[in-house]
Amino acid sequence: MPPSPDHHIAVLVLDAVLAMEVGMPFQIFTGHGDLGYTLTLCSERPGPVPTTGGYPVVAQAGLEALDDADTVLVPAFRPHDREVSDDVLDAVRRAHARGARVVSICAGAFLLAQAGLLDGRRATTHWLHTAELARRFPRVDVDPDVLFVDEGSIVTSAGVAAGIDLCLHLLRTDRGAAVANRVARDIVAPPHRDGGQAQYIARPLETGRDAGRPGSLAATRAWALDRLEEPLTVTDLARHACTSERTFARTFVAETGTTPLRWLVNARVDRARELLETRDWGLDRIAAATGLGTATNLRLHLRRTVGVSPSEYRRTFARS
Repeated sequence: MPPSPDHHIAVLVLDAVLAMEVGMPFQIFTGHGDLGYTLTLCSERPGPVPTTGGYPVVAQAGLEALDDADTVLVPAFRPHDREVSDDVLDAVRRAHARGARVVSICAGAFLLAQAGLLDGRRATTHWLHTAELARRFPRVDVDPDVLFVDEGSIVTSAGVAAGIDLCLHLLRTDRGAAVANRVARDIVAPPHRDGGQAQYIARPLETGRDAGRPGSLAATRAWALDRLEEPLTVTDLARHACTSERTFARTFVAETGTTPLRWLVNARVDRARELLETRDWGLDRIAAATGLGTATNLRLHLRRTVGVSPSEYRRTFARS
């Protein structure tokens, strides 16, 4: 027998809500037979709510829907950094205080952070906004690499499509793996994705912000990027910059926020990612071309940096 519909999810939407994220929970929790959920679309007040898709959705209820919700789910909205009204924040706080699970998709985490619900907790959001979330809310332990973070009564997810991973995780938690796997097959999604959102992050190594500034090491970094296949050392880099190793290392950290050796590893991994996406080379050839040395080193550093193996990365991102 299917479970009785005894779990109420209030999907809280604000103006300019991301259209795709509104539909996700309804599709996953109510689109596959009786899974034991009822969902209510709510906002500050009932009625039409504009979406980023150029069309409105109609909120069935106001904030009173949060008063008896077992789960409050907040999709992202734009601009994500706007101040949310006290009425909304108070309603979310009250729901959490009485024991409701509070969940955000993508930049919906900024609403939870404004409400103070992320203080002292791990959380995540879209990789474009993780640094901003950490800066604006320093009491939040922001994890930029994962698809979602489950802190029990608070669950946050990475950007957009990671909301599917989050909803399947909630379904797995509430109803078990068999139900979650069946729904995943129905929506043509993996029950569990390998790796986190680190594999999707585009990390430009050169921003140009220091180029032309006296004493800048931008030219040395550009020189190194052209020679990643060579066995570069800090001595080599300092010699190119015409400075001592000690001064070079101090200036490098000040300009980039990381050490020269860590920067080199990241640069080599990024180049390896590019080759995995665009070439059909074997791993040994890619490792040699990027200065990582061996296929074993390539596997180690790619797994450590983006959370997946070279073969998994290539399956996801290789151009046809």
